[in-house]
Amino acid sequence: MEIVSKTAKKRKMDYMERALSLARLALGSSSPNPAVGAVIARDGVIIGQGYTQPPGSAHAEVVALRQAGHRAEGATMYVTLEPCCHFGRTPPCTQAIIEGGIAEVHIATLDPNPLVSGQGKAALDDAGIKTKLGEHEQKARELNEAYIKFITTGLPFVTAKFAMSLDGKIATGTGDSKWISGEESREYVHQLRWAADAIMVGVNTVIADDPQLTARDSVEGGERKGMGEEGGERKQPIRVIVDSRARTPPTAQVFRQPGKIIVATTPAAPSAQRKKLKEAGAEVLELPSFSHDEGLVDLGELLAELGRRQITSVLVEGGGTLLGSLFEGGMVDKVVAFIAPVIIGGAEARLAVGGKGAERITDALRLSHVKVERFGDDVMICGYIGGRKDVHRNR
Repeated sequence: MEIVSKTAKKRKMDYMERALSLARLALGSSSPNPAVGAVIARDGVIIGQGYTQPPGSAHAEVVALRQAGHRAEGATMYVTLEPCCHFGRTPPCTQAIIEGGIAEVHIATLDPNPLVSGQGKAALDDAGIKTKLGEHEQKARELNEAYIKFITTGLPFVTAKFAMSLDGKIATGTGDSKWISGEESREYVHQLRWAADAIMVGVNTVIADDPQLTARDSVEGGERKGMGEEGGERKQPIRVIVDSRARTPPTAQVFRQPGKIIVATTPAAPSAQRKKLKEAGAEVLELPSFSHDEGLVDLGELLAELGRRQITSVLVEGGGTLLGSLFEGGMVDKVVAFIAPVIIGGAEARLAVGGKGAERITDALRLSHVKVERFGDDVMICGYIGGRKDVHRNR
């Protein structure tokens, strides 16, 4: 039976766009592997499609080949990332493509992994398979921006997310912050959480808001059915609480939710409080502190440790002290800011980003590749850090 999506009924559909949409379904479950989508088509019809399964399971190309079966011979494959050509947890995808009889492969972008990096394409070329490179390359690279940073630096990709009022406040002077943004914005944040390996907050956020820091079910789940997913129920992102003195209440909601919790602390944290946090279910991770920064956790060391654990992406949700330290340390890669049409006012109201801040506008961090989107009455501004010459990543 032929596998045909609704959009595939159009003879001239964009198969690479379809592959990209499939790849997005793998975000949050494929890490530390890249999220890849693959489509096999012939005579204007999709005969196989799939996306990367959890580590140790099939890659996108193999899922698509299994669906296509013998019909793959002479067909064209569209894949969002260069097929792997080395043995890891699974055999090389290039080998499966060659054995499946695929005649032509369209690759959105090359894999920066030194074990691949052009060698996968070369293997297909050597086997006589026609290859085309570069369709929707920018979209493909953005989709795997966390993987690309991780595989080339060993560090996770850091996204700073916050919701603020028109006058730049994230909470009133009393600490009340529920809810500044609207329901549509908050729903999108849950999609960001699903895509992230870890969610990071400061201890003050836990004390003030008592958040769950979990990702709710996504509407994408329905499309996952029938796409060869082998991983079952998706796991929650790791929760990371930055807490130099172990002030996190063991009764906090975060400990009553599924998933792993890491409390990053320093030698200054009382042993009795560390013990309580361990009993509540947290891993207490002791890290060096900045002597010049009032004994706060060395965030560079924390990110390096998360990278060693193959955590490729971190979504930082505040508060202002943590975000200020990350920005000043040059550790933020991307910003997702929701601006709600409300004015809080008040000199004591809390700011989205703390720290010392820029002394001059020319020293301020500026975003590049900016996107603006509406979520109900809120406006989301998303972009990448760039434009400041003195950004320093202390690794």
